Amino acid sequence: MPTSMPQSLRRRALGALLFAGSLGAVQGCTDLTETPRDALTPQNAFKTDEEILAGSASVYAQLRRTQWAYYNLSEITTDEQIVPTRGSDWFDNGRWIEIYRHTWGANSGSALDDMNGLWNDMFSGVAKANLMISVVETSTSPTKDQNLAELRTLRAWFYYVLMDMFGGVPLVTSTEVEARPRVSRDSLFRFIENELNAARTVLPERASAYGRVNRHVANAILANMYLNARVFQGTVTAAGLQPAAQRWQNAIDAADRVINSGVYSLNSDYRANFTASNSSSPELIFVINNSESPGLGNSFPQRSLHYNQHGVGGGPWNGFATIAETYRSYNAADVRRGVWLAGPQVSFATGQPTTDRAGAPLVFTETIGDITRAGEGEGPRLNKFSPFLQAPDGDSHPHDFPYFRLAEMYMIKAEALNELGRTAEAITILNQIRARAFEPDQPLAASLTQAQTRDAILRERLYEFAGEAKRRQDMIRLGGFTAARQFKNASEAYRVLFPIPATQIQNNPQLVQNAGY
Repeated sequence: MPTSMPQSLRRRALGALLFAGSLGAVQGCTDLTETPRDALTPQNAFKTDEEILAGSASVYAQLRRTQWAYYNLSEITTDEQIVPTRGSDWFDNGRWIEIYRHTWGANSGSALDDMNGLWNDMFSGVAKANLMISVVETSTSPTKDQNLAELRTLRAWFYYVLMDMFGGVPLVTSTEVEARPRVSRDSLFRFIENELNAARTVLPERASAYGRVNRHVANAILANMYLNARVFQGTVTAAGLQPAAQRWQNAIDAADRVINSGVYSLNSDYRANFTASNSSSPELIFVINNSESPGLGNSFPQRSLHYNQHGVGGGPWNGFATIAETYRSYNAADVRRGVWLAGPQVSFATGQPTTDRAGAPLVFTETIGDITRAGEGEGPRLNKFSPFLQAPDGDSHPHDFPYFRLAEMYMIKAEALNELGRTAEAITILNQIRARAFEPDQPLAASLTQAQTRDAILRERLYEFAGEAKRRQDMIRLGGFTAARQFKNASEAYRVLFPIPATQIQNNPQLVQNAGY
């Protein structure tokens, strides 16, 4: 599917956009968690902002797909999360251990499942965006330009994910069905950059409805891209990453546009950014809008918690955990350490102590003895998104997933300032973020060197953004991604990119495999 939009995909995208119903239901439609069901065609609709939003809902809905493969590959390839094999659970042909140990190949279990699924999901998002862009271009809506900027930003995000994971991919901006070769990673970077810079001048300062893209979503993505420019615009060979030029000042400028906008503010309660009602947080910039409807939420609480801790969806899946060195690296006084559960456990439904499946008290240990034969309770568990007990099934937890928060704009600015030699300014910003995590405050020392501050930033980003799909990028940019760590020897330097799945190369012989694979 990568090279273009196959006829079958185009039909599916078209069907999602132009499905049966009545136009009367379109008015006031701003629910970005639902795939539209109204009869919209270029001939009888797409003349108002509401009608265009109804059609665009399928593009927004595709964002939810990043909560599985993209999230898992961003987390489990690092020291932040791991999925041990627990008896007969979570073996899955060894793909979870393979992801953690960096032993994947173009035709391995994780490549044929996780990486291939991510490739297909993101190109499906591109296809839906392209189709909707082609429709809106013929619209007579007075908000046509804003709507196009919104769709171009969403398409840029799908390409951002592909660029992050695979490097260069085919660049498709039309609905024409034809095979295409890859463009370079740098070419894709510049395409995304140009799209976002064009869109941010047209998008509104504040979106007309929660969850819609505004100009600061584009600014936030740009800030992140510029921070990672040495990686994203670099070249990966079999020997590893050959970095590109730095773009620290660009990162500061983009982050400042968000920080100084007055649209967002830091939430005084860190944990309020991740509750089932986190849509009210003033800190969230770019979110995946989830709901408690079946299949339209997230499954984060299911992945880590024990089978007996709540009854949503038949009970959690008891899979994801973290390693001891990560859990123990937190300061015990840091409120952010509370996103991990360790020690004796209780039921979320009753608040009372609970047991494992053998009837013994459930205890999450700090250590995992053997990740290929782990016990039910081994490893601390992420509880950043606590279970929503009223959810009808396991993938209906309604917490909105924040891809960008205001805290990250501050952290991006701090890192860029430090790299420019303005270390004292960077430490001041880092301490502003730390202040809400400690009572009493425990600021970083003002005497830290640039190198020490760089190390502190990597740690602070772990503590602040654990479970938010940031760690892989951070470890590639700041160091340690392919280094040896607990349960894993050092991996090959070229693994900063994933392979193009073998199935995609079979489908499109114009594709060229990433170096090293």
